[in-house]
Amino acid sequence: MRIFAIGAAGFVGSNCVRRWVAQSREVVVYDLFTYAGRPENLRDVAGNIAVVKGDVADEASLDKAVADHKPDLVVNFAAESHVDRSINEPARFVRTNVLGVYTLAEVARRRKTPVVHISTDEVYGDMYGRAPAAEDSPLLPSSPYSASKASGDLFLLSYARTYGLDVKIVRPSNMYGPYQHPEKLIPRTVVRVLLGKPAVIYGDGSDVRDYLYVADFCEALDLIAERGSDVVYNVPGGNPRTVREVVEAVLKILGRGEVKRGRARPGGDKAYAMRGDRVAALGWRPKTPWEAGLRSTVEWYVANRWWWEPLVDEYVVRDEPWL
Repeated sequence: MRIFAIGAAGFVGSNCVRRWVAQSREVVVYDLFTYAGRPENLRDVAGNIAVVKGDVADEASLDKAVADHKPDLVVNFAAESHVDRSINEPARFVRTNVLGVYTLAEVARRRKTPVVHISTDEVYGDMYGRAPAAEDSPLLPSSPYSASKASGDLFLLSYARTYGLDVKIVRPSNMYGPYQHPEKLIPRTVVRVLLGKPAVIYGDGSDVRDYLYVADFCEALDLIAERGSDVVYNVPGGNPRTVREVVEAVLKILGRGEVKRGRARPGGDKAYAMRGDRVAALGWRPKTPWEAGLRSTVEWYVANRWWWEPLVDEYVVRDEPWL
């Protein structure tokens, strides 16, 4: 199988590319190489993949790349994904997460190429006091980020119905693991402590997220792509934790660090929660215990300063970076 992986120089995509290379699959990475998509993320597999630099929202470039490589499957990882950045710069999120998905849908429709699109549990909005979301639950996004992701999902659903586009939308819970940009909670906490700064908890730290180890997600993604018959799949991690619990667990592994409390993020959601009946019916369960996955992740950041030091910016060092 030849997989055309858009945005696969980022965190999730690069982890899945390693899995595919180990499976001896042909992989073409199409990436714009922005701040979060980096050649360093693919350095260990660079000799086993093809790489095309391009923008998912550039229809001519994307169409040519798909036509040239004739993939059996397109997997779209491309996304602006950081909520804080979406509060400050929402236009970037509209371009990549809405216009980019529309562009991909048009190219895939013309080229008759199946698509798997990576979405997020955040499209369901704040689940505090609500039953866990099923795949047909209403989309109630809260932030510019989640609104842009929900918009992309809706475009793909409309193309599936109107044009018969072969598409699967995969909505994972909060992923963690190696190669995640240090703007996100777990690596940000590790990096700040290693830099001698306190970890920061927004608000009272009671917000709940469901954590999914990235390697487990990549396994679920393969199963959905190969055997899934539905259009939308939730992939929950089964590890609900408050932000405070996560930060305290990271500090315990590091054996040091202090916690500073910041103001709550504007429009922040108190909880995310999903049902995963469809992916469970395919035989998937997350394999990585929370404690083992977190320790492995923390130790990776401790051992790979060379990777994250160039990425330290205001979203890492500022206590409330959306200001």
